[in-house]
Amino acid sequence: MRRALSLIGLLALWELGGLAGWIDPFYAPPPHRIAAVLAGLFLGGEIWPHIEATFTAALLGLFLGLLLGAGLGLLAALLPAAADLFEPVMMLFNAVPRVILAPLMVIWFGIGLGSKVALSLVLVTVLVFFAVYSGVKDVDPRLVARVRTLGGGRRWLLTEVYLPSVTAWVLSSLKVAVGFAFTGAVVGEFVAASRGLGYLLSFAQSTYNAALTMALIALIMAFVLLLFYLFGRIEARVLVWKNE
Repeated sequence: MRRALSLIGLLALWELGGLAGWIDPFYAPPPHRIAAVLAGLFLGGEIWPHIEATFTAALLGLFLGLLLGAGLGLLAALLPAAADLFEPVMMLFNAVPRVILAPLMVIWFGIGLGSKVALSLVLVTVLVFFAVYSGVKDVDPRLVARVRTLGGGRRWLLTEVYLPSVTAWVLSSLKVAVGFAFTGAVVGEFVAASRGLGYLLSFAQSTYNAALTMALIALIMAFVLLLFYLFGRIEARVLVWKNE
């Protein structure tokens, strides 16, 4: 409630600042103009193909990145040889801003869906890899020793010890992964695309349309916050044992 009131208060001050002439509408249009632009995009129907393109790229990158990151992280945590191979590569990717790969992805996969999915996949994979790797390494060695003493093999350790620990780490990182997936999709569209919210942002920038730019930023933020909420509910349900 306090956050909502703070947001409403900030928007009200912004609106009053625009009406009083304290804020130049060319650089920061008042909220009612931004809302009008956003409503026009939806009422005209032109926004839907762009939303579909961005959501498709982001969710595909998120899903594939979760699978790839989890698989590589599990292999690296359980097999020293795999750790020697994958960990330096992931550390290298983690050390540089991964969005700078966007132009390279466009060169490799073109301006279509593939380059956006690839960039989102890279962003999510690195995050999930370290979440899974840390989740397995975080397991108490004494617990592993006791399970082995009681006759539990690799399969038992994997399903009853490692996977619950990994699930907690992955779900805790899932909100960040959603943001990374949308970052990859939008940045990829901003660099080169024929549709998508990033493409619209690029168009708004090229025409110095601050109202359209802010409307699109607000729309992307709303979508990401909605997914944050949904994944937060999933995390609370799945990890009820941890909260207890």
